[in-house]
Amino acid sequence: MIDGVSFPRIIGMLVFTVALSALAAVFDDWPRYSRIPDGMAVLKFSFTHGSDRSSLCKRRSREELQKLPPNKRVPLDCPRERPPVVTELEVNGEQLFFKSLPPSGIAKDGPSRLYERFLVPAGDHTITARMRDTPREEGFDYESTRRVTLVPGQNLSIDFRHETGGFVMN
Repeated sequence: MIDGVSFPRIIGMLVFTVALSALAAVFDDWPRYSRIPDGMAVLKFSFTHGSDRSSLCKRRSREELQKLPPNKRVPLDCPRERPPVVTELEVNGEQLFFKSLPPSGIAKDGPSRLYERFLVPAGDHTITARMRDTPREEGFDYESTRRVTLVPGQNLSIDFRHETGGFVMN
C-alpha cells in the first residue's frame, strides 16, 4: 500500500493508462486520410491586386476647370472605381481558369482578390498565368510561362507581385 492506495489499484490505473494511450496512437494514424489523392499535386493561384485606374482619367478643359470652385480645380478627372482584374491560368495549353475579378469595397475602389486551388497530376507541366489590370478589352498586361516538374503531394503557389513585375511561382 502506497499513500492509502492498494497495489492492485495502482496496477489497474497503469494498465488503463497504457491501453488508453495505445488506443489514441492507433487512431492517430488510422484510418489514413490525405487531402491530396495519390499521384496528384496542388496548384494554388492566389493574389490581391488593385487594377490601374489612371487610364480611366480624362483631362478637363480650361472651361470645365473655370466652372469648378477654386479648391476643386484639378486638371485630371479620375473615377474612384477600379476596373475589374481579368486573369487566366493555363496548364499544358489547356485553360484551367478564367475569370473577371471585381474590385472589393463598397465604392469598388479596393483590390481584387483571388484564391483558387487545383489538383493536377504529378509530372512535367507548362504553366502560364496571365492578367489584365487595365480597362482594355483584349490581350493581357502581364504573362508568365514556366515549365515545372511536380512531385506527388507537392504544393505550387502562383502569386502576383506588382513590385517585381509579374507572377511568381514557388
